[in-house]
Amino acid sequence: MAAKQYDVIVIGAGPGGYVAAIRAAQLGKSVVIVEREHLGGICLNWGCIPTKAMLRSAEVFHLMHRAKEFGLSATGVSYDLDAVVARSRGVAKQLSGGIGHLMKKNKVAVVMGEATIAAKGKVSVKTDKGTEELTAPAIVLATGARARTLPGLEADGDLVWTYKHALQPKRMPKKLLVIGSGAIGIEFASFFNTLGADTTVVEVMDRVLPVEDAEISAFAKKAFVKQGMKILEKTTVKKLDKGNGKVTAHLESNGKTETQEFDTVISAVGIVGNVEGLGLEALGVKIDRTHVVTDEYCRTGVEGLYAIGDIAGAPWLAHKASHEGVMVAELIAGKHPHPIKPNSIAGCTYCHPQVASVGLTEAKAKEAGYSIKVGRFPFIGNGKAIALGEAEGMIKTIFDAKTGEMLGAHMIGAEVTELIQGYVVGRALETTEEDLMNTVFPHPTLSEMMHESVLDAYGRALHM
Repeated sequence: MAAKQYDVIVIGAGPGGYVAAIRAAQLGKSVVIVEREHLGGICLNWGCIPTKAMLRSAEVFHLMHRAKEFGLSATGVSYDLDAVVARSRGVAKQLSGGIGHLMKKNKVAVVMGEATIAAKGKVSVKTDKGTEELTAPAIVLATGARARTLPGLEADGDLVWTYKHALQPKRMPKKLLVIGSGAIGIEFASFFNTLGADTTVVEVMDRVLPVEDAEISAFAKKAFVKQGMKILEKTTVKKLDKGNGKVTAHLESNGKTETQEFDTVISAVGIVGNVEGLGLEALGVKIDRTHVVTDEYCRTGVEGLYAIGDIAGAPWLAHKASHEGVMVAELIAGKHPHPIKPNSIAGCTYCHPQVASVGLTEAKAKEAGYSIKVGRFPFIGNGKAIALGEAEGMIKTIFDAKTGEMLGAHMIGAEVTELIQGYVVGRALETTEEDLMNTVFPHPTLSEMMHESVLDAYGRALHM
């Protein structure tokens, strides 16, 4: 069977791949996308979207228990875990189906199967009907990543879960251990803890949410402990002994090892890139710790081969993958896009309270040699936050004292994952503290705290 010819082959239909395919098609290219499992990838099917649906259920459940505070009454409040999961799966399914529609609308050919790059510009796809050969001068690798497994902590889907098992739980954990306090670990800890699991989180670093600003991490830890979570920092899980319906975890801290029993363990110790079986080594693609090495334009060094999203390294965020997809499609079409600055990409964690940040932490700004001005504003000083019954939180902004450039912004509290984008736009437009101070923020909104935090950095806060 003769090879089908295209201008662009995209391998992987997650938020990086399908967006690259759409943009390339918009620019007049003939495009085929190859996907081995689900359109929408991990993000839509097993990551960002279904977790947010589940966390929303937990948030509503939490609010129902607070009904009295709002002058309401809700008695006999309970949940049906299967129904919570069914709603989450329905949301994922709806969006995954939407991607199929977008592919049709943009005339992107879809081939379901496992891809191997046979040679430069040539891709073989193993489908359930046999092998399909595709050729194109440009190939975009968007194969994503999967959960990292550590020896002795392997998941079995019964007692020890990965994020996939946690999204379709067989049971409600009674005593839960979450290994890793990055975004994935802390979101699952937040979900199960809110529904009543006795939750312990173990973090090998010296603080939870270790990539966040230290002040935000400390605030988050306080909130989690208040909610009944146990947080063990600077602690390593050495091994897990699986018994009948229980797991004995060996926890090492300060050179001492102790054991604790749990009925469920969720392992969230990072991710590894899906680089195997693609034929990358034979092509001469450089791979560093399971991630493809690229330049700032996502070029691999092999002519016509690009790598985007999780497979191309940190930050492991869907929105970074999508933006890279657009950039690469434009490069292929002969345009001159700007490279992506990782420092201008916001990170969002949807635990309770939410956490969001962009740019440098206070420690990193100092490390980089900046003389800085730091502003803070608490949720308790904001009328909208108090009216919402969400008075716990803070917004922190960091500026270059010499130029007024905003170096970083860090938030914790209700809806901060939506608020952060204001600062992201500000950074993209290279606004200074003066621009932000002269911007009129609407009242009453949570966004006013963003204004106040900037004012505070310059000793001008009005409501504190």
